[in-house]
Amino acid sequence: MASVLSRTLRVAPLAGARAGARIAAPRAPIFRPAVSLKFAARAFSVSRTIFDEQPRLRLGSPAPNFKAESTHGPIDFHEFIGDSWTILFSHPADFTPVCTTELGAFAQLEEEFKKRNTKLIGLSANGLDSHEKWIEDIEEVATNGGKVGFPILADPERKIAFLYDMVDHQDLTNIDTKGVAFTIRAVFIIDPNKKIRLTMLYPASTGRNTAEVLRVLDSLQTGDKAGVTTPINWVPGQDVIVPPSVSDEAAAAKFGEFKAVKPYLRYTKYPTELLKE
Repeated sequence: MASVLSRTLRVAPLAGARAGARIAAPRAPIFRPAVSLKFAARAFSVSRTIFDEQPRLRLGSPAPNFKAESTHGPIDFHEFIGDSWTILFSHPADFTPVCTTELGAFAQLEEEFKKRNTKLIGLSANGLDSHEKWIEDIEEVATNGGKVGFPILADPERKIAFLYDMVDHQDLTNIDTKGVAFTIRAVFIIDPNKKIRLTMLYPASTGRNTAEVLRVLDSLQTGDKAGVTTPINWVPGQDVIVPPSVSDEAAAAKFGEFKAVKPYLRYTKYPTELLKE
């Protein structure tokens, strides 16, 4: 761009000018970005290195392990999961309005998750001192007196955020003062085998739906135990779907009665007995 702006242009002769004269191009206005280009380049270089090293996370991928400080002390993530289901959810920053409402909502539902052998663990891109003070606000504004009983990970350098690809697109508009991208609202449901079973990504401006997280968890656990799938907007107690891989004979033997709407779409009653096994 600089070479284009600095070069001279051949133009038609002006009045009183010698034919073939070279006239300098006008100087372009000076552009000064809010974040210096030198600073941005350094941040981008560091981020590219992390991106190059980060694993490709897909449904069914092993959940990467990490060690980090939390409001409950040091945590080895895989040890924390143990033989439980786990929900890891991230936040852009402490003392932000949407995040405060979300953590309060998760706190109110923590007992429901425990009934399903599921642990909650939050993450925010600030340090522990900030987390501890923020928890006071969360519990103050939470309805029905929700208490934050789960750990919140400290990730000020976004190491876990990059490991799990929980960052916004890297460009000059979202690099903060430390030269790292904003952490987005991500949700990961991880099973006892340390496999990623669900991911949800939300923009920083949109709060999550905790009831949907709980609903999907119910669907996954029902499918694992009973060998079924679940239709749109399904909630526990409603009819489930017999997978296409199961023959009519096998479906009758396993579920008893079923209703075939199409050869590939067969409904059966909620498998209460199978879930007890």
